[in-house]
Amino acid sequence: MCMAQRGLIEEILDGPVVGGMLDDDFYTETMGQFVHERHPDVEVVLGLKNRSKERLAESVGENELGDELTRLQARRFTRTELHYVLGTDEYGDRMFRTPYIRHLEAFQMTPFDLSARDGQFHLQFPGQWKFAMRWEVPALATINGLRTRNRLRGMSSGERDLVIATGITRLWEKIRTIRKYPKLTFTDFGTRRRFHRAWQRYVVKTLRDELPGQFLGTSNTEAAMDFGVMPMGTNAHQLYMVIAAILSATDESLVASHNLVLREWWNLYGWTLSIALTDTFGSDFFFRDFTAKQAEEWKGLRQDSGDPVAFGHKALAFYRKHGINPMDKLLIFSDGLDMEMIVRLWLEFEGQIKVSFGWGTLLTNDLGLSAISIVIKVLAARLNADSPWVGTVKLSDNIEKAMGSAEDIERYKRVFQYLTTYAAECRV
Repeated sequence: MCMAQRGLIEEILDGPVVGGMLDDDFYTETMGQFVHERHPDVEVVLGLKNRSKERLAESVGENELGDELTRLQARRFTRTELHYVLGTDEYGDRMFRTPYIRHLEAFQMTPFDLSARDGQFHLQFPGQWKFAMRWEVPALATINGLRTRNRLRGMSSGERDLVIATGITRLWEKIRTIRKYPKLTFTDFGTRRRFHRAWQRYVVKTLRDELPGQFLGTSNTEAAMDFGVMPMGTNAHQLYMVIAAILSATDESLVASHNLVLREWWNLYGWTLSIALTDTFGSDFFFRDFTAKQAEEWKGLRQDSGDPVAFGHKALAFYRKHGINPMDKLLIFSDGLDMEMIVRLWLEFEGQIKVSFGWGTLLTNDLGLSAISIVIKVLAARLNADSPWVGTVKLSDNIEKAMGSAEDIERYKRVFQYLTTYAAECRV
């Protein structure tokens, strides 16, 4: 085991599981500005959901998690971090405006509510949306990082060496496979369920050095800043979920909420960030709601649940129906990808539509130890402090990923004409 790999183990055992304020997904900034400008008074409650069978509170101590979350709560943006965000100009235009940077200068994390019950954590983050939303990614990364650290501390030195060696071997197997397809491109989407911060940074640096031109960048803003690669990301399900909840008084306003988000997003960012997330209320509804003009204007689509091959062919048919050449559009796959599925999808759609991949857990947490599927989603929202709370819903193209109360889910199924029967275990 070389000195660099020894240092990697030491950093996992004793280094921070989460770094500065930018150790987060880039979509936290893009959504953060959207919420700050368009919906500053909306309040939410975010909550942890463990989609795995593991008794998580037996892998991570309640006190150690609480201590780490308290540390995160005390962080503030540094001048270097603010300068980086302000200077982000992916396509030549400054993406973030001065009012948002002023918001970040005074930013403080909201409180959290943590307890352990029956081997699982009850973990929630209430507060104004523009503040509370920042807990999602670092809290998930914290839980995964503490879980990894505890597992490695229970091993012998040789066993730890074997874990890292397995991770390095698997990473190089991926690199060798990707080199066989010189036009295949991908992005690291693995912050939320990474093995550890130190490992993700190792992966990003290695991919930057070994796959220039194919490795497009990382969703992790801090790693992008530190390693000189592109920060990547647009938005997440919570935008659609929250706006739907606060506009859910009637069936008509609920349905209209989806395209409202699309229009507001376009008005703020235009073509630059015009990759549409398709599955919040089922992609069948998305393809009915996404207009011909939007299809023409927007850069492309992101698939995040369900059968990716079936989705890809739906996307092709959708564009062709509207007289749009699919080769002018981009399709990003981002749901639980492994190397085999990436190659399969590349071979299926190459030459029919532009394809790229947002590679998550099985890029940054593939070292021979089991990963867990945990998410933090918005559970409830309200228009302002004087409004009633309303539960949120996500349907997805995999009914096993659905979130919300049973009553609300049934209403959303009816309103959005959701007929999906696809169900698959959420492994990663």
